Amino acid sequence: MPSLCVDLRRRYRRVPRGETGQTQGYSNASNTVDTSGVCGCCGPLRPRYKRLVDNIFPEDPKDGLSKSDMEKLTFYAVSAPEKLDRIGAYLAERLSRDVVRHRYGNVVIAMEALDQLLMACHSQSIKPFVESFLHMVAKLLESREPDLQVLGTNSFVKFANIEEDTPSYHRRYDFFVSQFSAMCHSTHEDPETRSRIRVAGIKGLQGVVRKTVNDELQAIIWEPQHMDKLIPSMLFNMQDSDDLDRVQHPNTPSGSGQEVEENPASLAESCFRELLGRAAYGNMNNAVRPVLVHLDNHHLWEPNEFAVSCFRIIMYSIQAQHSHHVIQQVLNHLDTHNKNTPRVRAGIVQVLLETVAIAAKGSVGPTVLEVFNTLLKHLRMSVDFELGDGSRRNSGTSVSSGRGKESEERIVQNAIIQTIGFFGGNLPDYQRAEVMMFIMGKVPVYGAPCHTLDTDKIGHQGTKRIQTMLLSSLIMVTSGFKSKSMSAALPAPFLDPLFSISLMEDSELRQLVLEILHNIIDRHDNRAKLRGIRIIPNVAALKIKREKISKQDVAFMKKHGQQLYRHIFLGCKEDDNVHKNFELLFTTLAVVTIELANEDVVVDLIRLALALQDMALVNEENMSMFIRCSIMALVAAYLNFLSQMIANPPVCQHVSKVIELRNMDAPYLLPEHVFRDKCPLPDSLDKEDRLLYFQTADLAECLAGPGYNAERLSIPYVPQVTDEDRLTRRKSFVDTISLQDIIANNLPDKSQLAEEITFETLKKAIDTTGLEEQEREKRRQVMEKFQKAPFEEIAAHCESKATMLHDRLAQIFELTIRPPPSPSGLASVSAGHAQHQSVPVYEMKFPDLCVY
Repeated sequence: MPSLCVDLRRRYRRVPRGETGQTQGYSNASNTVDTSGVCGCCGPLRPRYKRLVDNIFPEDPKDGLSKSDMEKLTFYAVSAPEKLDRIGAYLAERLSRDVVRHRYGNVVIAMEALDQLLMACHSQSIKPFVESFLHMVAKLLESREPDLQVLGTNSFVKFANIEEDTPSYHRRYDFFVSQFSAMCHSTHEDPETRSRIRVAGIKGLQGVVRKTVNDELQAIIWEPQHMDKLIPSMLFNMQDSDDLDRVQHPNTPSGSGQEVEENPASLAESCFRELLGRAAYGNMNNAVRPVLVHLDNHHLWEPNEFAVSCFRIIMYSIQAQHSHHVIQQVLNHLDTHNKNTPRVRAGIVQVLLETVAIAAKGSVGPTVLEVFNTLLKHLRMSVDFELGDGSRRNSGTSVSSGRGKESEERIVQNAIIQTIGFFGGNLPDYQRAEVMMFIMGKVPVYGAPCHTLDTDKIGHQGTKRIQTMLLSSLIMVTSGFKSKSMSAALPAPFLDPLFSISLMEDSELRQLVLEILHNIIDRHDNRAKLRGIRIIPNVAALKIKREKISKQDVAFMKKHGQQLYRHIFLGCKEDDNVHKNFELLFTTLAVVTIELANEDVVVDLIRLALALQDMALVNEENMSMFIRCSIMALVAAYLNFLSQMIANPPVCQHVSKVIELRNMDAPYLLPEHVFRDKCPLPDSLDKEDRLLYFQTADLAECLAGPGYNAERLSIPYVPQVTDEDRLTRRKSFVDTISLQDIIANNLPDKSQLAEEITFETLKKAIDTTGLEEQEREKRRQVMEKFQKAPFEEIAAHCESKATMLHDRLAQIFELTIRPPPSPSGLASVSAGHAQHQSVPVYEMKFPDLCVY
């Protein structure tokens, strides 16, 4: 037997490098030697690659990998790359046998050898070797031993960092995604071991991502079945903030014992960021959807701190041009939860706030108006849930102690308002102007059609709530808005409905309108200096910033100035005005003076102030004493400010003199006194004491000079009458007036008809000289008015008469004209509106007197 072994060794001492392992120079048919039968008894007869593999395993596994033998194996593999597949298959065979026999030392040596071979070989023949390597890694991951799972994961991570020269057409990683995801959810009893397994699973997922996302042939990793495992595994570890256990793992590729501490939460966050950063345009939806599902399944919308942090990570990790995908996903998710509990909806809206706040600084694409449209829809639904019947609410709504459903819906509404305002406030100015118009079109106004918000079901209270919330969001949108011209910032489609709301019989709505005007008109941030209505002793000390009024703003005031004055005038005499209303009115007048006042506007503003003073003195509106004194205080504070702004000493002297006299004799006519608590108010205002009031003649004399048309001060300011008075009140004229009322209003009063006829009345009736003089004086005043009054005032006067006539005719026609009767005598109702069907003439029944 020994002689046979020696003979065979001599004959086959050279092993060629061919695929079949044949002896060089012999044919395949006659000289192929099967050495399998003598391998057990004669080691030198075994193939060289097996002998090299066997040599790397020492007798005692504790001695570790034999470096010299490993160098020989590596040199052989590099020199004969066609043998890599056999080397890998043999190593896999040995590793499987060692795993079954629990020889874990040899398992570690085998995996270390595989790692070194992978790092050293980069030829095309490495593909079959990789298959054997992945098979061995899978064997380790399937084992129940944590050490083997961590060992296999570390080897896979090293493999994932290798850049292959050619792509793989058939390799799939489905098993590894599933196995690593399961490791991320480990529930091992030992906390330290559990953390080790989770860290290994996260690293494995990170390796899968790195290996696949850059390979176009591995785009399958972005499919939902894989994302539904990857994303929740990372989020599960990120949300476990209490899991701060430290684990140790080899840090160097050789596993030399150098160890560092790691946290599963921080590692999962890093992997999550890396995955989102590699997401392409078509993969964004598949990456975000599992996040929303995970938050739903784990009830993380209430509280929503983790949800907010997740979407912050998403928005800062993805490419800026993909932001609108995330926003769209959150909006759709909000729509699907429109009947969920208020706190869940509020949590989703707050997440949306975070996403749009980040996306507004970049590119948000076409979703700008869609965001606002969806939010306004949910705002309307929230008001409906709050004020509507209880059957429309979700039966599972949770009610916390001390709070009802109403207060919880307020949380949703406040979150929506903050989102609308914050998103709009971070948009560029050109987009912000469009958003302002969009929101303004959604504000319901009585008598005017509303685009989307149906206010029939929620009534007056719900409509007011929606108006208040939309105007509050407009305040946030317009905050910091800087427009070069007022015509661009306040176009007619925006200004008209805004002024209509300013005539509402609600002090809170009027306050919101004035604040919106302040945000738009005040382009130099002077409001903080003007805060609070008061007599400012030295306006120059405020260091107000202003620029010369532009031609565009001059044209704006010529077109809309009378409309602005009118709404200030009418807003002052409302009975429900409080201290804040007059503060905002004072700020409005001051801001208009700073930003939009030239010489003509200054004269108009003085005329407006004098008209307010006369209105408070005459008191035709039967205003309360507090309102009358507040108007007087407003006029004093504003004229004091205006006189110093135009730097006219005579005007300043006249205003200061009136204010000094009021301080001594009538302090209730000054803002520092009338707005104090328990300020004593008089029973009536003394009209005869002219020194306490600002006189038109004195101001006209003070303004006489270059630049100012002081003669216009003698023309009293009269606000124009428009349809807004009818549209913005709680009841229109048509709703409350009848034809008899119209006729009765045109007839003289009964007291006038019953006037006692005396000698004096007969004498006045016969004497016509007085009538002729009155007629001539009236003609003279009309001619003087048309000669000296500004064109805008003349146009407004003529337009008001035409409007009044048109309204009166429309009322009469609406009350007198009736549609023809229907054959059944009843009107059909369609879609909530009465419709009258016409009847042919031959079917109508006429009275006998009309038939001939």
